[in-house]
Amino acid sequence: MQNALLPQFIIEEHIKNALKEDIGFGDITTDFLVPENKTVKAVMNTREDGILCGIDIVETVFKTLSGEINVKKFYHDGDKINKGDTIAIIEGNARAILTGERTALNYIQRLSGIATETYKYQKAIGNNKARVTDTRKTTPGFRIFEKYAVYTGGARLHRFNLSDCVMIKDNHIAFAGSIKNAVETIRKNLSHAHKTEVECETIEQVKEALEAKCDIIMLDNMNCELMKQCVTIIGNNAIIEASGNVTAENIENIARTGVDVISTSAIVAKAKTLDIALDM
Repeated sequence: MQNALLPQFIIEEHIKNALKEDIGFGDITTDFLVPENKTVKAVMNTREDGILCGIDIVETVFKTLSGEINVKKFYHDGDKINKGDTIAIIEGNARAILTGERTALNYIQRLSGIATETYKYQKAIGNNKARVTDTRKTTPGFRIFEKYAVYTGGARLHRFNLSDCVMIKDNHIAFAGSIKNAVETIRKNLSHAHKTEVECETIEQVKEALEAKCDIIMLDNMNCELMKQCVTIIGNNAIIEASGNVTAENIENIARTGVDVISTSAIVAKAKTLDIALDM
């Protein structure tokens, strides 16, 4: 698999480390019970409805353990899958398939769960223009995969790390003394390629961020009525992001205020794994 968001060399390196963690000095159960040259057919199916994510990663897991394994895929990342659907058939060396089973399922179950939760949030927005986006509240060492799952679920991606975009939060403002001081200080050292975002909790802060010509203004933990006022004030002078206490139940109301982006950690942090099985 070659994907701009998830390059193959990153997948391979991550999978090798995951397999090292799981296999240790050898699969002492499989290696003592299963003949070395035994082949098997395994069927991967879903026990729940959802959005598939990670099928190419599954293939890489098994092929890392044996180059002779064949994976026939019936669905691809981003596809809707329904309970009982056969996702793929894996054929080849039995030892490799048994040893890699849990690692492969860990990837596809987690990523499909995030993609499914993300899809639910984006769909709940309805016909409003806003798009869901994620946050940096991700699993250490697994962020690029979780962000790929968010994208697969139909959302947009926020910054990958601290060097991607300036985000001035309340603690930064406290250190600088004001939004104006914070923006001016940062722009003296900032590359022309970076955008500046500021977190605002009041109308006064929104007006100050506008005067400072910030690229993105985040409306943090505001109620919908206050958001509407801020959207009117900002107009088309900045990208407007809403954040804080976002749920699948209230996201449509937030979107109706006219914001451009709604960021939430819930699509990753609160996503449950999708029940996917591998049966020999």
